[in-house]
Amino acid sequence: MVTLRNLYKKGEPIAMITAHDFPSARAADESGMDMVLVGDSLGMVAMGLENTTEVIMEEMLLHCRSVARGAKAAFIIGDLPMGSYEVTPEQAVQSSLRFIKEGRVHGVKIEGGEELAPTVKRITQAGIPVVGHIGLTPQRQNALGGFRVQGKTAIGAVQLLKDALALQEAGAFMLVLEAMPPEVAGLITSKLQIPTIGIGAGNGCSGQVLVQVDMTGNFPPGRFMPKFVKKYADVWGEATRGMQQYRDEVKSRQFPSPEYTYPITKEELSKFEQTVDRLYDGRSRTGSE
Repeated sequence: MVTLRNLYKKGEPIAMITAHDFPSARAADESGMDMVLVGDSLGMVAMGLENTTEVIMEEMLLHCRSVARGAKAAFIIGDLPMGSYEVTPEQAVQSSLRFIKEGRVHGVKIEGGEELAPTVKRITQAGIPVVGHIGLTPQRQNALGGFRVQGKTAIGAVQLLKDALALQEAGAFMLVLEAMPPEVAGLITSKLQIPTIGIGAGNGCSGQVLVQVDMTGNFPPGRFMPKFVKKYADVWGEATRGMQQYRDEVKSRQFPSPEYTYPITKEELSKFEQTVDRLYDGRSRTGSE
């Protein structure tokens, strides 16, 4: 957290990306990411679920442990899944402790505004760093009327500011601002004393986060993508191209060619062949009798 605070004080943007397993965590770490988020978005991009609300605690812990093995330099945050923190602050503390002890992350992220301030306060009192998440909160999409931009009216924007200030006061060390006008996100950021991470909230935030599968293009053509996602690579295209070539070479017996096999000397091969001939010749005679 000290490194993150220093970046914030210097005004250097904080780079965050999601990861959901060991390979994606290694890639994030090797790429120099400041933070890695084990987001419950993994339910959709790694598990094939319809939305994030179906992800359960045990699944998040499994993915967190995998990411922790791969990301050694980045600060790792785990998403508390829906149903693991809403009942009582004590439930939230217990869930957060499991994330730290079993998931091996460094902090947790929780979705919601000022109504969750008491919960955030209890988690931080237990010594666990908390990242708040306001604006479009995917776990609450049903209450929000779907995936809709937030803060487009003055009343809505004021509520977002109230949410941000309440979470800061409760002890959150960082806030994710999702899907809101950049002017609103920028003004909220200027009124806080903690960094903000934007996703669909403009470049006036203290940093940015994207879902790794989205920004690397690791998805089939035609899939819906939010407006805020910039595609930086074409992992899907490269992966399928390679697998199609592999399939063709297997079918034509081009693969594996000699350079991908292990050699045996002619002498040893001859001995092996002679042994096989004796064995099968003996079996043939026995069978004929």
